[in-house]
Amino acid sequence: MALKIIFSDDAAEMLLTIAELIENKWSKKETKKFLEKVHKTLALVSTQPYMFKASPFDENIRVGLIAKQTSFYYEIQENEIIILFFWDNRQEPLFTGDSN
Repeated sequence: MALKIIFSDDAAEMLLTIAELIENKWSKKETKKFLEKVHKTLALVSTQPYMFKASPFDENIRVGLIAKQTSFYYEIQENEIIILFFWDNRQEPLFTGDSN
């Protein structure tokens, strides 16, 4: 059974921002390809929610990969998957493992 995918406000906003950046830098065609890849990846996650590794800061949050430049963080709940946010992998990491 596929779990329902829910986008947080942050995830929806960031996905739109990424799509706009792709369109401005490349083309509508590239934006469409990216959004199709997002759709296919999320469809897989809805049926195989544990396919991606747990995040380093919370084992209940998992990190999925859309493309080498874009990851997404999600939380598996009983009947749904919450997409928490998308992340540009070229940014500073969220967690470095260094507590200093």
